[in-house]
Amino acid sequence: MRKVSNRLDRIGDAIKQELARLIQTELRDPRLGMVSVTGADVSRDLAHAAIYVTVLNAEPKASLAVLENASGFLRSLLAKNLQLRTTPRLKFHYDVSVDKGRELTALIDKALEADSQFEK
Repeated sequence: MRKVSNRLDRIGDAIKQELARLIQTELRDPRLGMVSVTGADVSRDLAHAAIYVTVLNAEPKASLAVLENASGFLRSLLAKNLQLRTTPRLKFHYDVSVDKGRELTALIDKALEADSQFEK
């Protein structure tokens, strides 16, 4: 089993926070919608970073396309702001955990409603 590095976690958290700020303040594309950065996994050699996002009020595929097109711009801003030796290449992924959470909540609510009708 791979030992999780505290340094990689700290770098991932810093990238996540800085990207969330940069996406809000620097990107001006109407196809983007409201993007939340939910996670960042950085490779051991810091060459690549998988960025997980959720999207509200927009089509996820269109928002991911905008983010992929802006990844070089965002990477250059990250390099200026974080001052890392190497700035990882960014690959954006849609985070389905929020959607799965909504589905599970709806199933629980439905089960509780059915249970309350059964008790009467």
